[in-house]
Amino acid sequence: MPLGILLVLVIGGIAGITLMMHLAGKSRVTQLTPDVAKAAWLRHVPGDEVVDVTITNDGHTALIRTPAGNGLVWSFGADTVARHLQDFDWLDHPKGFEVRFHDFGTPRVLIHLDDTERQHWHNQMEPA
Repeated sequence: MPLGILLVLVIGGIAGITLMMHLAGKSRVTQLTPDVAKAAWLRHVPGDEVVDVTITNDGHTALIRTPAGNGLVWSFGADTVARHLQDFDWLDHPKGFEVRFHDFGTPRVLIHLDDTERQHWHNQMEPA
């Protein structure tokens, strides 16, 4: 088979699969609720005990309180990511807070907060 035809088939196949996944709703960002955030946390950190869950108004980030300390769950496309809030820096950002983890695998996350949420999240994330 000529290379030009093979290239068209491969590019067309990838574009077709991408379009089908998008039309099937698989490209939507996960919307977090307290139950979804708790289940996501327990999927990432099995056996942990969730004490409290605080969700941002946009539904894309959750602050998880556990006996071992606080953690974050956030939407990453159609999936979630969860990390304990250990060894991190957080900075004010015009859209909320930016959390910079000292971890190569998870460099940073931007938590979108409105003005009413900002103080509450600031108090909750303050190191003890």
